[in-house]
Parts: sequence; C-alpha cells; structure tokens
Amino acid sequence: MTTVSTDVVRGTADLDALFRTYHQDLTRFARARLRDREAAADVVQDTFLRYLAHQTTGDHSLSPVSSRFFLWRIASNLIIDMVRRDRRRGAFASIDGLAHELVDPAPAADRRLMAREEFRAIKQALDELPPKARAALLLSRVEGLSHAEIADRLGVSASMVTKYIMTALRHCLKRMAVLDL
Repeated sequence: MTTVSTDVVRGTADLDALFRTYHQDLTRFARARLRDREAAADVVQDTFLRYLAHQTTGDHSLSPVSSRFFLWRIASNLIIDMVRRDRRRGAFASIDGLAHELVDPAPAADRRLMAREEFRAIKQALDELPPKARAALLLSRVEGLSHAEIADRLGVSASMVTKYIMTALRHCLKRMAVLDL
C-alpha cells in the first residue's frame, strides 16, 4: 500500500487556500494583460500548476506574502511567454474570414467538363441555324444591340429581327432539351 507524504498533502492544502484567495485576482490580472478570457484562464491554471511543482520540488518555506508575489511572478512570466509565442506564430484568423482565400477560384474538373459539353451543344445548335437567325440572336445576346440596330445591320425589318431571335431561341432550347443539359 502506497502512502502519501505529509508534505504533499500540506502542499495541496496550502495550494487550495492560495487558489481560493488569489484565483480571481490572478484571473483579472491575466485577462487585463491578454484581453482573452480563455487564454487568461489557461495562464492562471498553469500558474498554480507551476507553483505546485515548485512547492513539491523546491523551497517549501514561502510565506503568504512571498507566495502571492511568487504567483504573480509566475503569471507575469507565462503572459510574456504567451505574447512572444503569439507574435512568432502571427495573428489567428477564423476560417470563415479566410474562406475566400482558401477556395480555388478555378472550377472543379467535373464542372469544367460539363461546361465544355454545354458549350459544344450550344455551338452545334447555333451552327444549325439559318445565317440571319444566328446573326440576329448573337447580335442581340452577345453584342447587346437593339432590334432596330440589328435590323439595320441585317437589312431587314425590326419585326423580322424579333422573329429570327424567337426562332433561334426555340431551336436552341429544343437542342438543349434533347441533350438533357
């Protein structure tokens, strides 16, 4: 049967009393310096762990005043270490803030393949159109010309341009439906 030394029991009892006495003050101290609640809690926990490690291996004769000073010195050193470590690592950013930088702007391979198939199907449908219907559709949709401007270019009436465009659109829609795109 293993026995626990009275020094360790006394050390943990002293630690418990110190924890109850100084925990809130140390937490406020660390939070004021770090401006981060979780980091401050980590520092305070590490402070008491280091204090206990020192008490179990080092000088057991610290008075309450020097114990308080020692706790603040440990916390101050841990805060300095944390700030230095964070400076070396750089600023942390949330993944949501970086999402636009992490996403590859190029479309995925399957999307590129699908886009090529759609392009070929549309090109084929346009190639099957009569020349004036094809020209009317492209001048309207690609060049952004009005029906009157297209009529002038093709030498037809504006109402004929409307008919050409409607014919071309119907044909393209039918071809795309047949190909299930």
